Amino acid sequence: MENNNNNNKSLKKSISKGILVVLGLIIFAYAFQVTAVDFGTTRDEVRMTSLTRVLRALAHPDLVEYETAELDVDIPFYLPCPDGETPSLPDNASSEPYITASAICGAAGETVTVEGYNFPAYVQGPLNFITASGVKKQLEKFQADENGYFIYEVEVPNRQPVAEAQAIRATVRTNIGAPMWSDNAIATWDKIIETIFIALLATTIGTLIAIPTSFIAARNLMVENTSPLTSVAFSIIGWLIGMWIGSQITKWLLVLFTPINESLLFSLVGAILSFGLLYAVLRWSITADDSEAPSLGKRIASITGTALSGIAFLILFGISFRAIGAALIEPLGALGFLPNFMFQVGEIIVMLTPGIIAIFFGAFVGSMLSKIGQRISDNMPAAQVKLVNIVAASLAGAAIFAIFGAGVEWFYQIGNPVKTFYIPGAVGGSLGLLLALTTTAKKAMPTGLIIYTITRTILNGTRSVEPLVMAIIAVIWVGIGPFAGSLALALHTVAALAKLYSEQVESISAGPIEAVQATGANQIQTIIYAVVPQIIPPYISFTMYRWDINVRMSTIIGFVGGGGIGFLLSQNINLLDYRAASAQMLAIAVVVASMDYISSVIREKFV
Repeated sequence: MENNNNNNKSLKKSISKGILVVLGLIIFAYAFQVTAVDFGTTRDEVRMTSLTRVLRALAHPDLVEYETAELDVDIPFYLPCPDGETPSLPDNASSEPYITASAICGAAGETVTVEGYNFPAYVQGPLNFITASGVKKQLEKFQADENGYFIYEVEVPNRQPVAEAQAIRATVRTNIGAPMWSDNAIATWDKIIETIFIALLATTIGTLIAIPTSFIAARNLMVENTSPLTSVAFSIIGWLIGMWIGSQITKWLLVLFTPINESLLFSLVGAILSFGLLYAVLRWSITADDSEAPSLGKRIASITGTALSGIAFLILFGISFRAIGAALIEPLGALGFLPNFMFQVGEIIVMLTPGIIAIFFGAFVGSMLSKIGQRISDNMPAAQVKLVNIVAASLAGAAIFAIFGAGVEWFYQIGNPVKTFYIPGAVGGSLGLLLALTTTAKKAMPTGLIIYTITRTILNGTRSVEPLVMAIIAVIWVGIGPFAGSLALALHTVAALAKLYSEQVESISAGPIEAVQATGANQIQTIIYAVVPQIIPPYISFTMYRWDINVRMSTIIGFVGGGGIGFLLSQNINLLDYRAASAQMLAIAVVVASMDYISSVIREKFV
């Protein structure tokens, strides 16, 4: 009986395996159908001829060239034969290169045998028909043998008949002098350097943003962060209010400083004065008598003075940097890239200042209101906290959904504020109200987990968009060139590295974290003293690997105008200039191999 059971099991197992094999074959058969696999085309003579031509061109990269000397060897040819006596070939029995033909005249479409003598061994060149007006029509491309001899049958072209003699001409081009880099090689060198720096800038920008992002995208660091609903709602309201205040102050100061935008002197003086004012306010704020708490008026004056003088200094510093760079670009000539860098840094400061100040004010006001909300939740009775939660959560939800509605309006231009502002605000307020009603008044909300989920969702969405698509958008934004490529790769680098970094943070040892937290360290101190020492080696490794990836990606985004070697490669491929394209592919291979070697050395030393 037991043997029968074993036999049945064995039979079922064999049948299952057979079914799986058949299913696998069916899947691959359908894959062949979907992908239109046809190995018969690989033996097509026309395709093989084209493939051979392309492969031979790729094997001869256009890297060097020579100065050439050109020699034209002609014989007269009449089209058609003149009336009367048929002309005879000239006597060319000499040691110099010469050509002969089986006939010196003929009608269009006739075949004539052309022979060449005394040419340089293995020389190549065109065999052309030259009309009376000097127009060339290539009949054949000849190649002499080791004795300088060649023979070809050519067809007389269809040309306008004329009485005078036309010509069949063999053109010999010989190299003279030493080899020199071709124009294509020089252009390839320029573009491969551009490609390396596109990847460098993209990796640097992406890394600077990805490192802080990775900490809030790490589940083990965020999952334990909780706050009561009161604190969360107050924080959201504070962030929105603070960002609005910061943007308004910055906008006012930018308008105020508009008259000195182009003045180097006034911008420098303004930057120095604003820095002096900032220093004076800070010193006044910290030199108070420690035995007495500062008055409310002094606190307000200190915060206001520090904020205004700090924003003014940041704006004026950017304006003065921009003005200095613009003034020095032309005088420095070949070194003009240095002041241009100063100019661009000033542009970055001026451009990012509104966003930086808005985030700073948002964090400041949000932090203050969050603490107020925490105190309310800790010190007030549950019934009163419930009432506060209802009001605060409704306001926060309405504000968030109204902002989403404004985004929808910007993208789709609906033009109906009821649909894009009031209805989303009402929905958000209702959801906030529902949340406040259905949760315990003082219950801690998983704020860290929510932030983690939102961050990872954004990173996943960004990473799912190919850099090629990002480059197309960047080209529309900033124009064709390497800047567009750097922006596209930087954005994709942020998403890719933040994911890799955060996963590395999630895999670190929990022991050091618990030890640091046992001393009473806060979140930032825990990251600095327990997390960072464990992640430095893999972060370096991931960063170097990403630079290598960006070098290879930059060759692709060049196909859509993102600059770099890819832009030149796409041009040559479109022009069917495979020798030139071969030079670019060779340069890419050399750079990628070099990058791999350099990164391995760096990883070996630091990782």
